Amino acid sequence: MIQSENSSKLYPPSDSTVNATAKQQIPIESVQKILNRSRASVYRYANTDPRILNPPFDPSRLNPELRDDKEAPLMFHPNEVARFAQEVLGIKQVTIEVMQPAETETNRLLQAILQELQSVKSLLESQESSDEA
Repeated sequence: MIQSENSSKLYPPSDSTVNATAKQQIPIESVQKILNRSRASVYRYANTDPRILNPPFDPSRLNPELRDDKEAPLMFHPNEVARFAQEVLGIKQVTIEVMQPAETETNRLLQAILQELQSVKSLLESQESSDEA
């Protein structure tokens, strides 16, 4: 959650919560709500160049995550958004709230598949060990 001392919560409502894990990235729409700025302003803040896919880090700009394709949407790490809000925009107190992602049916299914694969691997390894003995 990003907050400033002189305003209420700047972070958007639950439709785009920040889960600050290593792989989590925030789309530009959420950054717009976090910074309480227009979409055009966020694009002006972003460190982009039409000739360079991934420009070098610029401390005075909002640096997006690395992209593989120029057509890929801009995505931002929560720590980069917090750094930019604090250092460049001057929001004095910045806090990032880490939230667990909602458990979906897809997540449950993937966890079940992972457990099944791990048990198959264990079984194969134990059979391989007994064959060697």
